[in-house]
Amino acid sequence: MVNFVGASCGAADLITLRGKSLLENADVIIYAGSLVNPELLDYARKDCEIYNSAYMTLDDVITVMENAEKQQKMTVRLHTGDPSIYGAIREQMDRLDSLHIPYAVCPGVSAMFGASASLKAEYTLPDVSQTVIITRRGGKTPVPEKENIVSLARHQATMVIFLSTSMLQELSKELLQGGYSENTPCAIVYKATWQDEKICRCTVSTLFQTALENHITKTALICVGDFLGNHYSLSKLYDKHFTTEYRKAENDN
Repeated sequence: MVNFVGASCGAADLITLRGKSLLENADVIIYAGSLVNPELLDYARKDCEIYNSAYMTLDDVITVMENAEKQQKMTVRLHTGDPSIYGAIREQMDRLDSLHIPYAVCPGVSAMFGASASLKAEYTLPDVSQTVIITRRGGKTPVPEKENIVSLARHQATMVIFLSTSMLQELSKELLQGGYSENTPCAIVYKATWQDEKICRCTVSTLFQTALENHITKTALICVGDFLGNHYSLSKLYDKHFTTEYRKAENDN
């Protein structure tokens, strides 16, 4: 059995209870060493075989899984954040299907939610944005043309941009071209929830300079939108003049 486990967003104690249990019972762990907090490996048994996938190809990873399965061992494939976001798990699952090796997926807390927690921010503020766009700028891995930053920015929704910290000069230009103003608030969240987390608040026009001044070149999320501002409407859910299934509206008098 192979279990794909979301390591969550950084701090070791933010992994799910199920994920922690799977790590504790694993015979083999393959972890994304370039991004996963190594403190999570403290949950592993002392006799557990541990592999760092930063030094492995897809074929190498599958070979370890296949050999473990032949020995009736349980493997944990430990991915950063939640495995479903930029986790490259589909290609692994397809290979396991072809080998008739069973697997399951344990979700994790995505870095985008670690970032919002660190920012003490709500992505979906009434009358500001009710949509969150999760995306990345095209680099070594391209994005479909219809999903380029300029096109997505036209929605003026909250944006959480992964894997783009090394391209902030270009990203800033594209956000402006898409319709965000120069003063639209942004945040660069480096290693959200880790001990060495760093939060840099800036604007669309100062993204590149802010990252440069703070020596941030990777492992950061870019959050964009007026949800980082101070103007929004109150929720109807808790409005005393609003009737819900559980509560009647109060009269003004």
